[in-house]
Amino acid sequence: MWDTIVIGSGIGGLAAAAALARSGQKVLILEQHAVPGGLTQTFSRRDWHFSTGVHYLGGVGPQAGPDGRFGRLLDWLSDGRLEFAACGNPYDIVRLPGFELGIEHPEERYRDVLSARFPAQQRAIALWFDEMQAARRAASSMLMARGLPHWLAAGVRWWRGAEIERWTRISLAEALAEIPDRQLRAVLGARWGDYGAPPATAPLLEHALVTGAYNAGAYYPVGGPARFAAALLPVVRAAGGDCELGASVERLELVEGRATAVHYRKGDTLHRAAAHQLISAMGALNTAACLQPQDAPQWQAALREFRPGLACLSLYIGLEGDIAAAGASAANVWIYESDEIGDVWRRPADEDAPGLFVSFPSLKDPQHEGGPTAEVIALCDASAFAPWLHLPEGERPEAYLAFKAWVEERLLAQFNRHFPALAPMVRYHEMSTPVTQRHYVRSPDGAMYGLEMDAARLASLALNIRTPVPGLLLAGQDIFGAGVQSAAMSGWLAAAALEPTLLRRLGG
Repeated sequence: MWDTIVIGSGIGGLAAAAALARSGQKVLILEQHAVPGGLTQTFSRRDWHFSTGVHYLGGVGPQAGPDGRFGRLLDWLSDGRLEFAACGNPYDIVRLPGFELGIEHPEERYRDVLSARFPAQQRAIALWFDEMQAARRAASSMLMARGLPHWLAAGVRWWRGAEIERWTRISLAEALAEIPDRQLRAVLGARWGDYGAPPATAPLLEHALVTGAYNAGAYYPVGGPARFAAALLPVVRAAGGDCELGASVERLELVEGRATAVHYRKGDTLHRAAAHQLISAMGALNTAACLQPQDAPQWQAALREFRPGLACLSLYIGLEGDIAAAGASAANVWIYESDEIGDVWRRPADEDAPGLFVSFPSLKDPQHEGGPTAEVIALCDASAFAPWLHLPEGERPEAYLAFKAWVEERLLAQFNRHFPALAPMVRYHEMSTPVTQRHYVRSPDGAMYGLEMDAARLASLALNIRTPVPGLLLAGQDIFGAGVQSAAMSGWLAAAALEPTLLRRLGG
């Protein structure tokens, strides 16, 4: 009998397991892949080492107070094993046709940059940042409610519910429509790829929350994203816990009405593990699929109302030479082919991606090993890959491979066009698709950030740490939103629901 079983070893599951281990619990982590870490894992090809889902994160700098709180929590969880390097300033660069602007921190400096570049838009800029601050306050209340017991959460909704609903219902596109200048609109909305919802459907609250996470700077894990698992799993094991890899969960078992057992398959063998309670960090829809129809049927039905969010294509590029001298830097580059930043890539075989996110991880990590690397991400509609999304594991028909190869060459050519000085340095490239994403992290339809990020998702009472199934808690991106910090904090609060003394650390 384990104290707690955590399903999924992404950063949400790792944070939950390490926090419980630091509280003296014996925790079993079940991970369906052969490598722990979820989207924080890395992989190698020849002399190049690539990360899969971490390009920068906020909240881990040396600042006192809330701006450095996430870093202090990680430091405590990992026994000081994690370090982070600043990504520089600017940390993001927005490129539009004939226009480029660097996004800097702190927020006051970013405002100054915008005011200098758009001197006729002072009033619009001031109003925008006022709205961002108000929306972030509402977001804090919303997230607090998701981690509280139901009766306390009801109190928060009574107190701040109107404010939360207001900023949830306003879309990013509606807020941007109030900005008179088209290029300013594009700059302010350009980073919607950080949470995977185009402006037409993205809640302004989510945009404010995610972009505001970098107001105290952007950072990268020293040694690469795989350091999260390497630092947190020893903490779990030191407390008597373990991590089972290749463990594909098939069913959650309720004993006398309480979720206390997990049935999982390793190879051809079916196993059963029991615990006092379960934390599922494998996604809300995957969790519902492992329950019996009679287990909280209304809650399951509410979860199945959600749709997967946008998928993505990720191009991993190995280079040779001095890429910094050729124009690369530690800053991420958001590239749009027009000022219409909200267009979604729907026909990858027939058109260039309307937007690209380009990162150079080898320039962010002072301990990067191997050759220089670039990673290119293009959010897309998964429907282009629909014929292959639900094939048996490992089945890759010739039609899929040919389609993938065609799109990969197209995406590489688009990268080369935007970085002509880097094009002769390319020595290797490989692309992942929604099919890849679904295989490695079991995300529905290969969605980049899990459930679709829209107003219904933020307003739903079904997506909370505590579930209607006794003994079952949720963690991960579906609960708190996109990104490392949000997913990890959901895991922390899931652990705190079981060990309330952990909440004292939030004040540190």
